[in-house]
Amino acid sequence: MYLSELYIKNFRKYGNPGLNLKFNQHLNVLVGENDSGKSTIVDAIKFALSTHNNDYVRLDTEDFHLTKGAREEERATEIEIICVFKGFSVDEAKNFLEWLKIEKDEETTTYSLKVIFSAKRKNKKIYYDVTAGGTNTGKYLNGEARNLLKTTYLKPLRDAEIEMTSRRNSRLSQVLINHSAFENEEEHELVNAIQDANARIMDYFIEKEKEETEDETVKDDFTKENTGAQILKDINEYLENFSSNRNILKSRFNISDIKLKSILERLQLNLEDTKPGLGSHNILFIATELLSLQQKEYEGLKLALIEEIEAHLHTQAQMRLIEFLQKRSDESDIQIILTTHSTSLASKIPLETMFICQDDKVFSLNPNQTRLLKGDYLFLERFLDSTKADLFFAQGVIMVEGDAENILIPTIAKIIGIPLSKNGITVLNVGSTAFLRYSRIFIRANPEHGTINIPVSCVTDLDVKPLIDEKDNLISPSPGQIEEKRNLITTRLNSQNVKAFISPIWTLEHDFARSSFQEDLLKAVLWAKKIQNSDTIGLTVNKKEQVEEDITKYIQSCRIKNYSTERIAYEIYENIVTKKNDKVSKAIIAQCLSDILLEKFKDNPDSIKTQILSDPMLEYIINAIKYAAGISEVTE
Repeated sequence: MYLSELYIKNFRKYGNPGLNLKFNQHLNVLVGENDSGKSTIVDAIKFALSTHNNDYVRLDTEDFHLTKGAREEERATEIEIICVFKGFSVDEAKNFLEWLKIEKDEETTTYSLKVIFSAKRKNKKIYYDVTAGGTNTGKYLNGEARNLLKTTYLKPLRDAEIEMTSRRNSRLSQVLINHSAFENEEEHELVNAIQDANARIMDYFIEKEKEETEDETVKDDFTKENTGAQILKDINEYLENFSSNRNILKSRFNISDIKLKSILERLQLNLEDTKPGLGSHNILFIATELLSLQQKEYEGLKLALIEEIEAHLHTQAQMRLIEFLQKRSDESDIQIILTTHSTSLASKIPLETMFICQDDKVFSLNPNQTRLLKGDYLFLERFLDSTKADLFFAQGVIMVEGDAENILIPTIAKIIGIPLSKNGITVLNVGSTAFLRYSRIFIRANPEHGTINIPVSCVTDLDVKPLIDEKDNLISPSPGQIEEKRNLITTRLNSQNVKAFISPIWTLEHDFARSSFQEDLLKAVLWAKKIQNSDTIGLTVNKKEQVEEDITKYIQSCRIKNYSTERIAYEIYENIVTKKNDKVSKAIIAQCLSDILLEKFKDNPDSIKTQILSDPMLEYIINAIKYAAGISEVTE
């Protein structure tokens, strides 16, 4: 059996009508920014089902939903959490017969179980009940059945070392006592071992019979040697004096009671390394918790809830852990629901097992829930690295084609007063024009059930190239050509909260070359040529002075030829930036241009901000940033 469906109503951020979430049978990964509802989902399951380590959970008034901006008296008075279980084997079903819903057809019989946690608050007191059944009107679920539905829970920022130490009702003893290896409590080998150890220890503290001797020196030596017996004798002498005649207390030394539970509570599980770190202890703790769930004889629910699985683990350890958990989940029919903030893990986890948590909604990336194609899943499995996985935790996304946009857009955003990090925006360099491979992550198959409220800007080149005719005249693309290409791109990319922002004619570098930043772009290109051609020496003062002279000569040459701004832009891009026999790295150009713009911003911030905001060639970049920041509704 496994947790198939979860319904939450009026619990914390999930109000009414609430959240309805369908889980995968094995691995489920909840991702999203802070306060996006991941822990609320885990806590809802804990309240409804409880945990093996009997974590103390108590409903507070604040757990009852309050709509944002509403008055306190409008806070909900009832909470409902419903867990639906499916996939029962016959052996599992027999434990829940009086609560199961049984459906039969000609070939198969299927079982489902609905567990209902309902809570009410009245006069500052909170009451709750747990019922179960095949319908919403369940009946009382007894303790035995509830025990079989308990989950294994690993809390965030857990102190795994303390969890593995010996103490009464330690988590280690709870895991071991329920293992089949410890079924025979009365005659277990460990009980016999402790009995033998206790006997040997007590033998040390019992006063031995002394041989008859008249030699007082021998008697004194014997007393000095027999210190253990003297210690016990002294303690019992004190106890006798402290006790009443009707109840004389007497003590004895041992290392444990001979009950198996007491013995297991004295055990510690340690790594062989003398000083293991927090991460190693964390892995040990997870390994111990999974021990009970993978037993073939285990009759209960095999569900592990793990919050912030990456706690204390470096990137490679995270990768190994998730790979193993996925494998073990499949092999042992263990269902795992985990939360993570790790972009490394998010890039490694199969996309179809992922759920994006945002506001009061959760969006599954299961193939039947998104517009992703089968080929998209395979592509993203290959190319979705940790830098790109940042999109799962963003409040806004700007997708770009290459390194130039990846470098320049954060600079422009900073200058116009919309810094990306402050607005929770990530820039995703998809490379080439593979926008749809990534943008379809955010497009829902059934938008009537809700859309992902993360604005996604796709910044793309129009790639309609101007031409030079036989008379050396610049032939710009016709408005019809431009409109036709723009319509093709917007039709392909625009969907739900994904929008295309398209270059006016050709590419980003060409846009800057046609803009009021033409000379700055030319300077960046010439800087880049000098940096690119030197592995050891950067931009020296002499090189910068030479660039200024070259710019002056180039502009004068263009004026002599009576070139327009558009023609100069064409010449810079076609004959300097992308010249086949002397091509300049666009990434280096972008870095140089970024440095130039930031230096201007440092000297005169208002002037360059106004210049960028008023330049029509850069308007699509500005709109893309604004849209991703949720500042205004912008259409292209």
